Amino acid sequence: MEEARPDPAGAHVLVVTAVSAERDAVAAAFGGPRQEIPRAGVTLHRVTAPGTTVDLLAGGVGPAAAAAAAAVALTAAALTGAAYDLVVSTGIGGGFPPDAPVGSLVVADEIVAGDLGAETADGFLSLPALGFGRVTHRPPEGLVRRCAAATGARVGPVLTVSTVTGSARRAAALRARHPGVLAEAMEGFGVAEAASVAGCPVLEIRAVSNPVGPRERDLWRVEDALTALTGAFVKLTRHCAERTLRPASP
Repeated sequence: MEEARPDPAGAHVLVVTAVSAERDAVAAAFGGPRQEIPRAGVTLHRVTAPGTTVDLLAGGVGPAAAAAAAAVALTAAALTGAAYDLVVSTGIGGGFPPDAPVGSLVVADEIVAGDLGAETADGFLSLPALGFGRVTHRPPEGLVRRCAAATGARVGPVLTVSTVTGSARRAAALRARHPGVLAEAMEGFGVAEAASVAGCPVLEIRAVSNPVGPRERDLWRVEDALTALTGAFVKLTRHCAERTLRPASP
């Protein structure tokens, strides 16, 4: 089958998840068929809505896998003359209670590498404190605001961690280090790094599946979170069609 080209007059969006269940939850919001498109070791699932072409990518778990997969997709799109207008990192994640309860949605106003740095005798030192780089990406403020209004999501920092929090002690430490934090996941910062290199704006949207803290699987609601993720993108596709979520919107 010949590859369907994005509508040049519409938005072209790359949505990156960790695993196929998250990708499929987003795809369910579009309701129509998907076209599988191979790209140098990754496979995109292309879906469409009025005014929007969305390429879905299950890029793998963790910031390194997510960054690598997103970079491949971004580079391939640029080389084919169909560069992306927006990159979205999305999926399920942990929410810091009581601010982000299970089943809620979070849109990141800061995408933060929450544990990238060094442990010292005096406590944790972030990468910037060590003089080695950045740990924060800030999505476009207006786009965050419109996305939250469209979905009813909470807005606040989302941490990217390489090890999921499993204790009250670590949860408290992350809260102290990152005031106002709402959620943690494992891919957002990696996706944001790839988007930044490509010069593309980025968003992170998380559906909360579990509380951040002691790892009590009885409290996890993965299916509910995936359903919430589908619902969020149902609302977002409508607003994309109305052009209120285009990156260049005022």
